[in-house]
Formats: sequence, C-alpha cells, structure tokens
Amino acid sequence: MKTKNQAYITAFGQNLKKLLDAKGKTPEEVAAHSNIETKQVYRVINGEHAATLSVVYALAKGLDIQPKELFDFVFAG
Repeated sequence: MKTKNQAYITAFGQNLKKLLDAKGKTPEEVAAHSNIETKQVYRVINGEHAATLSVVYALAKGLDIQPKELFDFVFAG
C-alpha cells in the first residue's frame, strides 16, 4: 500500500526553501553542488516531488549541512 502525505511533502519543501534563503544559495547553486538536476530541486521546493533519501543527502551536501537539518521543521499535519 502506498501512502503519500502531501502536507508533509509541502512542509519539507518550504523548509528547504528557508534553508536556501538562510544560506544565501539558489536552487541552481545547490543543484550544481549536489549533482542533481535543478528542476528536481524546484520540484522538492514546490512540493511536487517527495525527496528520496539519496536526494536528501545530496541536498544537504549542496547546502553544506547535516541531512537531519532538512527535517528540522514543525509539522502540524
């Protein structure tokens, strides 16, 4: 059975955007440093794509943070 919590996926993307802003980085810069496609970063930010563990790791690497920081947000879903 597949489950998809769209509200959580959206909250994750909003947190990613907040971290990008805090680091002063663009999605393009993070994609280049993460070795993932820019459009994939935008899809995660916009809640259109649930990030896999490998994408979470790549995003953290591109932001120069620990992966757990991407999950450090309040979710009221």
